[in-house]
Amino acid sequence: MNTLFDKIWDKHVVQQVEDGPTQLYIDRLYCHEVTSPQAFDGMRARGLKCFRPDKIFCMPDHNTPTHDQDKPIADPVSKKQVDTLAQNAAEFGLTHYGMMSKDNGIIHVVGPEKGLSLPGMTIVCGDSHTSTHGAMGAVAFGIGTSEVEMVLASQCILQQKPKSMRISINGTLQKGVTAKDVALYLMSQLTTSGATGYFVEYAGDVVRNLSMEGRLTLCNLSIEMGARGGFVAPDETTFEYLKGREYAPKGDAWNQAVAYWKTLKSGDDAVFDKELIFSAEDIEPRITYGTNPGMGIGISESIPSEGDANFEKSLHYMGFKPGQKLLGTKVDYVFLGACTNGRIEDFRAFASMVKGRRKADDVIAWLVPGSWAVDRQIREEGLDKILESAGFEIRQPGCSACLAMNDDKIPAGKLSVSTSNRNFEGRQGPGARTVLASPLVAAAAAVTGVITDPRILL
Repeated sequence: MNTLFDKIWDKHVVQQVEDGPTQLYIDRLYCHEVTSPQAFDGMRARGLKCFRPDKIFCMPDHNTPTHDQDKPIADPVSKKQVDTLAQNAAEFGLTHYGMMSKDNGIIHVVGPEKGLSLPGMTIVCGDSHTSTHGAMGAVAFGIGTSEVEMVLASQCILQQKPKSMRISINGTLQKGVTAKDVALYLMSQLTTSGATGYFVEYAGDVVRNLSMEGRLTLCNLSIEMGARGGFVAPDETTFEYLKGREYAPKGDAWNQAVAYWKTLKSGDDAVFDKELIFSAEDIEPRITYGTNPGMGIGISESIPSEGDANFEKSLHYMGFKPGQKLLGTKVDYVFLGACTNGRIEDFRAFASMVKGRRKADDVIAWLVPGSWAVDRQIREEGLDKILESAGFEIRQPGCSACLAMNDDKIPAGKLSVSTSNRNFEGRQGPGARTVLASPLVAAAAAVTGVITDPRILL
């Protein structure tokens, strides 16, 4: 029997090019300001209109500052990119959620929370972390600028069909272990290229028991194992999350949609190109020590004593040594946010850790909601009061310190504990040193001033 990936893929095939790629229909295209300008220029040069403008949603996120969004953007490059997206959306008749709009935020946070990303869809965006939307039970993946133009013009894309992989994580997660830790563990086991050429279906007890937001975090990081994307079969958790959201079906259409969505699962006899099984008991809160997301350890463990050719270079950049424990290492910056961990559950987790405590005096903390909707919920739940009384400030939504494309850059040499998705050299700013971690590990570092096992504070 076919896998779930096969079911969704096959349903969207327009035609198969002989000895070539598949022409695949796309249900949803998300456009942000970084990878879309050349695509719109190409459309303009050819005198084309968007084929299905109602399927396309535009939103600036990478370049948006996380303070004073009501004022003009100071950085000229960022301003030009954000302004250009607004102009292109207006010219081509596309829905655009601009800065300071109540609907704005990081596109991979807003899509699911508005019900724009639904089970069984094919979803693309000019951004690798489009895999996030797979948590809804969709086939979602990042594409290049020329492919963005292809979808704008035809609502289709030419793609080679990836192979299928199922990763099952069974058992029960320990106290203080989150979806982020599961993802960091998988990356350390598979390496950053271990899933190259595959689309990953996540399964097993742990995945079934994850919240929707936990699944979004897990799928977000699929790309960091080299996968084309990752997804979770929709279930009652998915339906409960989507019910009543702005773009989710309503009334009889909702009942019909759920009936269809319930068929979206791999059969008991489905055959995958590769199957991997892991145990929840092997996973503790995790941190990275190197310059790719696969270079990670359990928080109580030591850095390996040896590694590949990149190992020594990475440790030199990070200022760490083989065999070193990172517990107790001084931290300069803490970043909570990004399309990986900028959702309401991440802020709840962070707030639960810092409640009744105080931010360490020498730590600079940037707490950045993934959307204005998350910001509103933070305030409705009173999390803002908990965070402010602990010495933290909540910034305005955007990609922020996930990547050095806006004002929120970590200075050279400073060590950042970050809930984002990448720790490459210079990713958070030229010379910045990044340790990837969960919101709980980030919160523990923020109140102690050093890398700390969150379990001792829970």
